[in-house]
Amino acid sequence: MTTPRPSRPSSPRPRPSAHPPSSWHVTDALALRYAEGSAAETDAWSLEKHVESCTPCAGRVSDAVRAGAAGPALAAVREELLASLGHRPAPAPATPAPRPGRTTAAPSYRPAPTTAVPLPAVHGPLGRWARLWYAVGPALRGSWVVAVLLVVGGAFGLAHGAGVQGARGLLLAVSPVLPLAGVAVSYGRHADPLYEIAASTPSGGLRLLLTRTAAVLAVCVPLLTAGGALLPPTAGLPGTATWLLPGLALTLATLALGSFVGCRAAAATLGGGWLLAVTGPLLGPPGAPGAGAAALAPYFSGPAAQGAWATAALVCAALLVLRRRSFDHLESR
Repeated sequence: MTTPRPSRPSSPRPRPSAHPPSSWHVTDALALRYAEGSAAETDAWSLEKHVESCTPCAGRVSDAVRAGAAGPALAAVREELLASLGHRPAPAPATPAPRPGRTTAAPSYRPAPTTAVPLPAVHGPLGRWARLWYAVGPALRGSWVVAVLLVVGGAFGLAHGAGVQGARGLLLAVSPVLPLAGVAVSYGRHADPLYEIAASTPSGGLRLLLTRTAAVLAVCVPLLTAGGALLPPTAGLPGTATWLLPGLALTLATLALGSFVGCRAAAATLGGGWLLAVTGPLLGPPGAPGAGAAALAPYFSGPAAQGAWATAALVCAALLVLRRRSFDHLESR
C-alpha cells in the first residue's frame, strides 16, 4: 500500500498584464519632471504621445501635475468648466449639533467630492486630423482668410470694373503685409482660446507658431501671386512673384520681434512701417497714371533689392533661433 504524497500548494498563476512587459511606460520620476517643466523636449514629446493611449500613465502624469505648482490653477479651471456646464458640487454632509455640556473636537477638513468630466480621446486618422486642425485652425478660419479674398477681389474690381491701371501695383504693395496680419490673428492669448494650455506643452511655443505661420503662407502665396498675375499689366511694374522675398523677410522679422513684444504688436509695427514706406511711391505724381505703381520697383525688383531681402530673412531667422526659448513663456501683452 503506497502512502499518498502530500500535495504541493499550487502557486497562483500570474495575472495577465494589461500591457506587454516590454512596452515603455511613464515612470514617477519622469512624470514629476514633466510636471515641473524640467523634462527634456524629446522625453516630454514621448510622454505626451504615450498618454494618449495609456490610461494608467495618463493618471500618473495627471496626479503629478495636480500635486505640483499648477495644481491650484488647474483646479480653478476645472471648477469654472464644471460651473459653465451647469454642474453643482455635492453638498457637504450635515454635522450633528453638539449636545449641551459636551464639547466636540474641530472636524478635519475634507474636500467635497467632485464628479470627473471624462474627455474622450480621439485616436486613429480622425485624431490626427483633429490635432492638425487645432494646430493650423486659427490660421485658416475666421475673418483673415475672408480679408485676403476681399483684397484680391477688390483689386480685380478696381482693374476690370473701375478701370484703375494701378490696381496691380496696389495688390503688390499690400501683399507683403497680409501674412503679418495672418500671424497676428492666429497666435497669442488674444487669438487662441486655448493659448495658455498649448503654450505650456512641448508642442506649443515656437513649434506651434511656425506651424501656423506655414499655414498662413500656404494661403497667401498662391492667392496673391495668382491674383496679381491675372490683373492687367502695368508698364515698369515688377513681376507678381517679386513680393515673396519681402513677404518672407517681414514675416520672419515679425516672429523675431514678437519674441520681445508679442506677435500682435510686432505685426502692427512692421506692417504699419511698410505701408508708410510704400504710400508715397504708390500715390505717385498727379497726372501720370501708373507712374506711382512703377515707382515701387526699387522695393521689389533688381538683384540689389532681392539680395537685401534675402539677407534680412536670414538674419531674422538666425535671431529667431537664438530667441526660440522666449516662446516657451506665456505672452504678457
